[in-house]
Amino acid sequence: MPTPLSILEDASEFQARHIGPDAVDESLMCAAVGVASRSALIDAVVPASIRRAAGMQLPEPITEAGALAELKAIAAKNKVYKSFIGQGYYGTHTPGVILRNILENPAWYTAYTPYQAEISQGRMEALVNFQTMVAELTGMDIANGSMLDEATSAAEAVTLAKRSVKSKSNTLIVAGDVHPQTIEVIQTRCAPLGISVLVGMAPTLMAENDYFAVVCQYPSTTGLIHDLKAFTEQAHAKQAAFIVCADLLALTLLVSPGEFGADIVVGNTQRFGMPMGAGGPHAAFLACKDEFKRSMPGRLVGVSKDAQGHPAYRLALQTREQHIRREKATSNICTAQVLPAVVASMYAVYHGPQGIKRIAERVASYTAILHAGLTRMGVKVVTPHVFDTLLVECDAAAVTTKAVAAQANLRKHSDKLVGIALDETTSRADIEAIWSWLAPAGAGVPTVAEFAAGVESLIPAQLRRSSAFLTHPVFNTHHSETEMLRYIRSLSDKDLALDRSMIPLGSCTMKLNATAEMIPITWPEFAGVHPFAPQDQLAGYAELDALLQQWLCQATGYAGISLQPNAGSQGEYAGLLAIKAWHESRGDAHRKICLIPESAHGTNPASAGMVGMQVVVTKCDKEGNIDLVDLKAKCEQHADKLAAIMITYPSTYGVFDTHVKEICAMVKAHGGRVYVDGANMNALVGVAAPGEFGGDVSHLNLHKTFCIPHGGGGPGVGPVCVVEDLVPFLPAHRTAGLGKASNIGAVSAAPLGNAAVLPISWMYVRLMGAEGLRKATEMAILNANYVAARLSDHYDIHFSGGIAGVKGGGVAHECILDLRPLKDSSGVAAEDVAKRLIDYGFHAPTLSFPVAGTLMVEPTESESRAELDRFIDAMIQIRHEIADVESGKLSREDNPLVNAPHTAMVVSATEWPHGYSREAAVFPLPSLRRQKYWSPVGRVDNVYGDRNLFCSCVPLSEYEEA
Repeated sequence: MPTPLSILEDASEFQARHIGPDAVDESLMCAAVGVASRSALIDAVVPASIRRAAGMQLPEPITEAGALAELKAIAAKNKVYKSFIGQGYYGTHTPGVILRNILENPAWYTAYTPYQAEISQGRMEALVNFQTMVAELTGMDIANGSMLDEATSAAEAVTLAKRSVKSKSNTLIVAGDVHPQTIEVIQTRCAPLGISVLVGMAPTLMAENDYFAVVCQYPSTTGLIHDLKAFTEQAHAKQAAFIVCADLLALTLLVSPGEFGADIVVGNTQRFGMPMGAGGPHAAFLACKDEFKRSMPGRLVGVSKDAQGHPAYRLALQTREQHIRREKATSNICTAQVLPAVVASMYAVYHGPQGIKRIAERVASYTAILHAGLTRMGVKVVTPHVFDTLLVECDAAAVTTKAVAAQANLRKHSDKLVGIALDETTSRADIEAIWSWLAPAGAGVPTVAEFAAGVESLIPAQLRRSSAFLTHPVFNTHHSETEMLRYIRSLSDKDLALDRSMIPLGSCTMKLNATAEMIPITWPEFAGVHPFAPQDQLAGYAELDALLQQWLCQATGYAGISLQPNAGSQGEYAGLLAIKAWHESRGDAHRKICLIPESAHGTNPASAGMVGMQVVVTKCDKEGNIDLVDLKAKCEQHADKLAAIMITYPSTYGVFDTHVKEICAMVKAHGGRVYVDGANMNALVGVAAPGEFGGDVSHLNLHKTFCIPHGGGGPGVGPVCVVEDLVPFLPAHRTAGLGKASNIGAVSAAPLGNAAVLPISWMYVRLMGAEGLRKATEMAILNANYVAARLSDHYDIHFSGGIAGVKGGGVAHECILDLRPLKDSSGVAAEDVAKRLIDYGFHAPTLSFPVAGTLMVEPTESESRAELDRFIDAMIQIRHEIADVESGKLSREDNPLVNAPHTAMVVSATEWPHGYSREAAVFPLPSLRRQKYWSPVGRVDNVYGDRNLFCSCVPLSEYEEA
């Protein structure tokens, strides 16, 4: 019998690897839920009124090898030229030990945001190293755990200054030689807030205006090093803040901004080991004076102590402040750049202060040699005091053409000015090549060897750094590859990521990040290109962008998409700006009311506040649906001023609201637009499309639904998707020459935001195809209902769909376990259950969101039935433990839940003061004897950490004392 072609080329093989349960598992799970089949469950749970009329038009799936080959051909259309552009992006060498063991290691890239401190100690130590590195190099009191990019970090610094200084002015001054992409993003951010931005010669503008803050670049975008001390004093005399955008490598040789009085310092750590990647992801930073710390945006890792008094890390202060303060939040940031921040911090650990300074000195020396050679040839250099960048007078077109012919890029400032930026990768041959491009006719071209004796640094003597940095032992210990390898491994061993177990977090979609999807991100064709290289050198990225836009439009039902936003929060922000711009284009600038259900993600009201909208909260009913009566009343009350409604679908409560089309129609009838938060798109792809059932705008989380890994809290990508009449208002990037007059300004530093991780989502869609994506959605819903069905005999399922015949009531892709009744009966709180799950080897579900005292579980489609059963067994056993507390068999004050997690040190101690056995503490299920995760610390004291805020490397003496 001949072998069918379908067996020889089985493109569905990847689907089977991505989706956990097989056909047998699926049948058993459907039986447990009480439905005849997966399709029957979907019919019962997903409202018929929103189901897709037609399938997605996507290419047929191909094999992993085929997809990689196809993507390689696209990547080959990028031209990887040597970059001397600078402008905030530079060549760098990623040490192999960091590349292989962090950037390409699932123990690091599949981890979640460290909200559960006890199982995140490794990556939080790496982030504390990052914070210490930034604070010491900038000379500031405190630094956060990373920002999205330098431009958005500068914009956040502006709003931080606005709410922190005494000046009542509404004017911001930005020096004209700040990086242009930073100026553009600042302008985008300030416009809806009514902040006037003056760009130009900072000394003149400061002398002639009142202002609340000044932004300067150090060194400037042209390379010039300004002495900023006098400007800082002038700003302080006006009770204004002085913000510095700094180059971290340059700060190893320059007087730090803290030493000349800066209030806030921002920048990028890209050149600390992260490839340019057409603009990202890279870890930006924000550091500030101590008095600003409680208003800082982003995440901050602090040092506290655990239940046994040992030092322990935790997210501090404003970790989830947008969920608490909502529209009054200081920022809407929900995604940082943790993985790139870890890379940058490890770069500093590996090289140490001497190594990093040596790299900087080499760059500065080559720059001085380049300057000397140009001067000898009679070429005029405009910038005398520089670190790594020269501004040169020449025939810019002719010189840049010569460079391109030699497969290199210079930065053209004007017809007669060219910028040349050197970096860690610059060689002698590069210097000599640059001389040859600029040499006047008949002039002899020197060689680097002629300057072997060295040349004087171009850094002014009064601005040369003398203060120490990176003095902690962690930066002075791990300099051999052996030691570095072991240090990285010691940290990853402390953490719980997807490479160890499922992470059942509701609303966060921790699914498989397949190896085949991850492989392309370090290909030089994607990693090695500058975001502002000539467009013809970025043809591969252009094709990738076009294909992803096309495919994501098919998935969402929208007409247009921008991939620029580099976090879900930035996608929300961009979408609301598009709605705002549409209203203004129609003469309806007064429409500023944004309706937001009380169940919404906290970033929704925070984003609305950032675009100058006024939030009005609408109620939800007891089933978790939007209250139509209250919505109708609010629409009528605010009809003349209604701008939009922001809804999450399925809702944050994990249910499909059957009235969603009615909700959309009601808002539109009163002049508003509908924003559908795409956080829960993993329950919709292939089954329903927000652009078809009434949405006007959505953002997607490619780091959720489309397989970009969470990386311990970033990178992320949050594309903004819109209907046809809103396409003209998608983000532009005028710095890169992109966009029309109608487009809103740039929301990210680079045109494609976190471009280097886009190949991951391309691979996922290409491997799955339309049928595979739809099946993934359906299996995610089945897995969630299986968990709900099996746990419904032990826990109350909050906000279930109440569907007759479906055990557990019928939920969407996640279910909420209500532990509030158990708190009343036993004293055991949801947090106790979350910490006890660590003893069972699990990351906790989402704790107390969206409802306090609950756990929200989202299993995703990638988890097998065996892994789901392992989690379910753990939850059932925990319920038995709670029952023992309820019955009095276990004490309310001394039981395995309130004392969890149990460390190896605690359980192996000579003294065991508890009324339950050591075995019950750490081996509550027999399976744990075969494989056991040990929490590195006991329960972390959050209150102590906030009262005793400490956010840099812990002195070794504290560990010794403990």
